Amino acid sequence: MLTDPIADMLTRIRNAAMVKAEKVDIPASKLKLEIAKILKEEGFIRAYKVIKDRKQGILRVNLKYVEGAPVITGIQKVSKPGRRVYVGSQEIPRVMGGVGVAILTTPKGVMSDKVCRRENVGGELLCNVW
Repeated sequence: MLTDPIADMLTRIRNAAMVKAEKVDIPASKLKLEIAKILKEEGFIRAYKVIKDRKQGILRVNLKYVEGAPVITGIQKVSKPGRRVYVGSQEIPRVMGGVGVAILTTPKGVMSDKVCRRENVGGELLCNVW
């Protein structure tokens, strides 16, 4: 049993990028789908899709590379099951000076750090991607 499915998703993406895999399959969930949507909007992955199966479904993420190097150079889980990290709209960190993106879960849904600052909303800091 996985205690932290989001950390598992991030680890799978990190490992696939290190071995330069074209795609990675992850057990699907609504939260993972929202994270993949943000990664696509921010330009870190090429595409994603949900493949139906008899269980929960599979989220297939197509990784993005520029001149053979992965676009995702680092991906880090911030909030963990044993230590949740909450930030207000004024305390949202800038990842790599604004080059990366922080993904938060808020009362308005899962958002990137830029959208949270614009809408003046805080929440649980899930992960940082750069």
